[in-house]
Amino acid sequence: MVASLGTLIEPARELAVVHQTEVLVVGSGPAGLAAALAAARTGVQVTLLERFGCFGGNITTVGVEGMAWYRHADTIEANGIAREMELRAYAMGAAVPESQSDSYEIDAEGFKVVADQLVQEAGIHPMLHRLFVAPIMDGDTIVGVITESKAGREAILAKRVIDCSGDADVAYRAGVPTRLTPKEEMQAASVMFHMSGVNKARFMAAVKADPQTYRDWAGGEWSIETTGKEDDMYSPFLRKPFDQARKAGLIPAHLSTIGGTWGAAHDSGELTYMNLVHLANCDGTDPNDLTYFEMEGRRQTLLAIEALRRFMPGCEHARLRNFGMTLGIRDTRKVDTLYKMTEQDVREQGRFADSIGIFPEFIDGYGILILPTTGRYFQIPYLNLLPSKVKNLLIAGRSTGGDKVAHAATRNMACCAVLGQGAGIAAALSLKHGLSLDQLDAALIQQELERQNVRYW
Repeated sequence: MVASLGTLIEPARELAVVHQTEVLVVGSGPAGLAAALAAARTGVQVTLLERFGCFGGNITTVGVEGMAWYRHADTIEANGIAREMELRAYAMGAAVPESQSDSYEIDAEGFKVVADQLVQEAGIHPMLHRLFVAPIMDGDTIVGVITESKAGREAILAKRVIDCSGDADVAYRAGVPTRLTPKEEMQAASVMFHMSGVNKARFMAAVKADPQTYRDWAGGEWSIETTGKEDDMYSPFLRKPFDQARKAGLIPAHLSTIGGTWGAAHDSGELTYMNLVHLANCDGTDPNDLTYFEMEGRRQTLLAIEALRRFMPGCEHARLRNFGMTLGIRDTRKVDTLYKMTEQDVREQGRFADSIGIFPEFIDGYGILILPTTGRYFQIPYLNLLPSKVKNLLIAGRSTGGDKVAHAATRNMACCAVLGQGAGIAAALSLKHGLSLDQLDAALIQQELERQNVRYW
């Protein structure tokens, strides 16, 4: 953080109330899109607020194109909107089979259109290009938000607000206690990118000649805890070209974390969903960090591409196709929710009477990699969506309360969509039944989850 140069008083001003709604969802990533769709399908007015020019969040703006790369034959999931996003993208030609699992790689650009259609079909009021800046509070109750855009500052009023910002921006500014992970403990940020000009036949021949497994993730800067069953499973992992590049002096020795996975090799010569650049000590709530690491990440990406040109068959004429629109952030604030998920819950199949969805035993982060190949899963309780201290507010996405290892499971995009669908249904039902969010019977939520084809048991 840059030291303050002093303070000033911003003059008071009247703001136009430009919109009123029953349920307002702030942020349109997998959690937010699922929350908005679920609430609308439960029969209430819904508005979806997004700071960028498209819906989809981590899928579209960051370019993380694998929602369910953990999925294998025995994986048990909630399905619902999380699965619908994949299947709809595939049906619209915006997804291809994923290289390491029984799932799809979702095309980031194509999914922008998929999300548009889902929003329009559900009758959701879209509000793109508006940045959330402050909550509107009536005592301890949130009644709307203030936004900033090309139109200036505006007010939006709502009966229920769902914070799907990822960084708990709404909850934090509304006064909900939050915990910001210390910077040195945060999971690394990523710069996602895609390449073109790749000879698919030569590239795939090289991959098959030297197949990589999840055991190969360990080494260099990384140590990986698995259950053992993951060690011999295939992974689309690339490290050797970058090790060779470091030995040749092409990549500086201190950039030891360049390496990772690719998503799909296309007949068109595109190599997509390149998750190779990992940036430690990046605080996603600090704009100075974001500025530095956006630029540093792009610099490291060009080094990674040059290494692939030199040392990976099929990539000799590869070139950058595009970056994601923004950094991929995995880890910032966690909200003080009425129930906080624990390592025990995600490792040992936690069960809850107020479950709003399930997620397979998939843990990815903080040096742990456990894939769901044995049918194990955990439930997520409704109380994990309810923040302390502020009324009419729900939390969904990677900022829900939990310890470090729990976060390595619940932060994943498909789990965020499960959380979002539960939150959207809860917000809608609380209005339809005239109940506060903390009075809502989980059985009502579960009935609607079943109607929306979500497994919660």
